[in-house]
Amino acid sequence: MLTPLRLESASDRPAVVPINLADIERGAPFAGDFAAALNALQDRLARAQVAQIVHRRRAVIVLEGPEGAGKKATLKALGAALDPVHYNVHNIAPDRRHSNEGHWLARFWNCLPAAGNTAIFLHSWYRRVLEDHVMGLVSDKEWRRGFDEINEFEAQQRDYGTLLVKLYFHATDKVLDERIAARAADPWRHHLLGPVELRTVDGREAYRQSLAQMFKQNDTRWAPWTGIDANDEPATQISALTVIADALEAAIPAEPPERVQPAIHFSKPAKITPA
Repeated sequence: MLTPLRLESASDRPAVVPINLADIERGAPFAGDFAAALNALQDRLARAQVAQIVHRRRAVIVLEGPEGAGKKATLKALGAALDPVHYNVHNIAPDRRHSNEGHWLARFWNCLPAAGNTAIFLHSWYRRVLEDHVMGLVSDKEWRRGFDEINEFEAQQRDYGTLLVKLYFHATDKVLDERIAARAADPWRHHLLGPVELRTVDGREAYRQSLAQMFKQNDTRWAPWTGIDANDEPATQISALTVIADALEAAIPAEPPERVQPAIHFSKPAKITPA
């Protein structure tokens, strides 16, 4: 199930109203033929990407959410539909640089897509106001400033014609704990475990508080959040890919641009003077 996390407001920034995560944790299983639905969505995404390439449009896709919420499985399904030449995946780790090493957004500017390409972020600049803040990697002052810096950064992408799709994957603590325990018990998946600080009771509560503030500050008209119910894995993938396909189809013309035939000029043959 998917839920747009956008709030009505007369201004560009939404009203300060808490988001109720219970709206996207119903966990209803996918009803239907999952394989057929996934194949149909991947066909839509492939066609939409061709239009994006031909029209030279940029796209940025953000996948955010806690550990075990199904982001990587969705990423794999998305990547299987796209031409790999025209997209890049950026797995964003915690920012452990000091402030004197440059502005924290600099590493994201270097990841932005060229015309006709897509940049997919598995975690993103939102680590600054979520995980990095919970783990104590940024001060409260830097955290509060980060919300405005993110809004300015995303507005700049919009101004340059970049499509920005932001998905937040949410599941209940019970579901997350079961998935994390399965990873911990499997030596081949142990490397997928995230920082232990984010799995404690205090860590999760601090994360929820940061998340509520993020929704208040960064659910904007030009870059709205969409919530994905991540309790059922097949339903999660179908919901997320549907949002992405809808966004691409709405933003990019389905018809090819008018082709301009280049003018062909033939040079005059050189005159040959008899010897």
